[in-house]
Amino acid sequence: MTFPFRAATAAALFLPLAGAAASAEPDLRSGNAVFDRTVDIVTANFYRPAELDRFREAVALTIESFPGLDTAEPALVDDAIDFVLASLETSHTARYPTGSVEYYELLDVFRFAVRDAVRRLYPPEGAIAYDGIGIATREIGAASFVTDVYDGGPADRAGVMAGDEILWVDGKPFTGAGMFKGRTAASSILTIRRTAGAEPITLTVPVERIAPSASLVEATEDSAEIIERDGYRIGYLRIWAYTERDMKATIEAAITGPLASADALVLDLRGRWGGAPADAADTFVGGAPDMTMTFRDGRRDLVHARWRKPMVAIIDEGTRSGMEILAYALQANGVTLVGQPTAGDVVAGRGYMLPDDSLLILAVADVTVDGVRLEGSPILPGVPVPFDIRYAAGRDPQRDAAIEALVDSLAMDGTTVQ
Repeated sequence: MTFPFRAATAAALFLPLAGAAASAEPDLRSGNAVFDRTVDIVTANFYRPAELDRFREAVALTIESFPGLDTAEPALVDDAIDFVLASLETSHTARYPTGSVEYYELLDVFRFAVRDAVRRLYPPEGAIAYDGIGIATREIGAASFVTDVYDGGPADRAGVMAGDEILWVDGKPFTGAGMFKGRTAASSILTIRRTAGAEPITLTVPVERIAPSASLVEATEDSAEIIERDGYRIGYLRIWAYTERDMKATIEAAITGPLASADALVLDLRGRWGGAPADAADTFVGGAPDMTMTFRDGRRDLVHARWRKPMVAIIDEGTRSGMEILAYALQANGVTLVGQPTAGDVVAGRGYMLPDDSLLILAVADVTVDGVRLEGSPILPGVPVPFDIRYAAGRDPQRDAAIEALVDSLAMDGTTVQ
């Protein structure tokens, strides 16, 4: 039996603590500890209990079809769990086996919900980290492509680009982020293909110990730049994830620092995860005043800053959950959105550790915004721009379109070229 798998996206509106899970019904036991614990957690905590009958049917079908699930190979158990979770037909509901970038990043996001397990896995204080090069990848067809290169990270510094096809790492076929484990004392040789049908090229990339959430904050800080176009200064800032409290301060430091002289701003919301607070849009469209505190020793603390010049935002299917709420608020306040529809993933998720140390994310609360339910209803861009990441070789048509839209708007408004 082949289990159909629907990739349920995760992360965004995060609830801090995992609740206790009750036991599942006796007839829904497979004997496999990971599968059964997943069933227990879903049965006790899924936010729409009236829809659990479909889930129970999927569980019963799986157990009936595979009576030996208790001794099955891990890959089969993975497929079985993916199958029963997909039956819930909601976002923020997926299991992440150990070893992937997504696992480490989400484990860091939900670290307070699974604090005991995190301290056990990363003694003594539970500081999550992994060996990596600062990229995310996705299998498209039979090939693996770099979908994200974190600004300022080791891959970025080495010249890796989004859209590169990864062929080999240190002469071995690329199988995922786990290939970099234990190599922080050295560099890895990446063999990539940058354009379709081209000869492979090699890049030497240092492997570093990466703290997931901190790396996304740092990538956001490093993404800030000024782009000169037709005499205008266009600021650019990519919010990689809004899952840390430091992100608000990082954004405000960027718009009052390196981006302060820009005539307009491109805000890139094509993030890794969600997490943005409900009032995140206030930094860009709210009415709150700028506020700074100055102490007797001359030290100045920025309490609140707001962007007050023209802006557009870029969205795509990676814009999810709290970041979708941010995009919704920007659009409602007249900000043009460029790119592709968002994920339509706006419920609240919570993290649970499973017996094999894999991470289960489960939807535990519904979310409405201004009385509107955004789950399953992607936000549509005002300027649609498709983007096939494969072999992009540095091209980014969505970013280019956003910059062009701002330049046209500035020229139409009569903004004087500096």
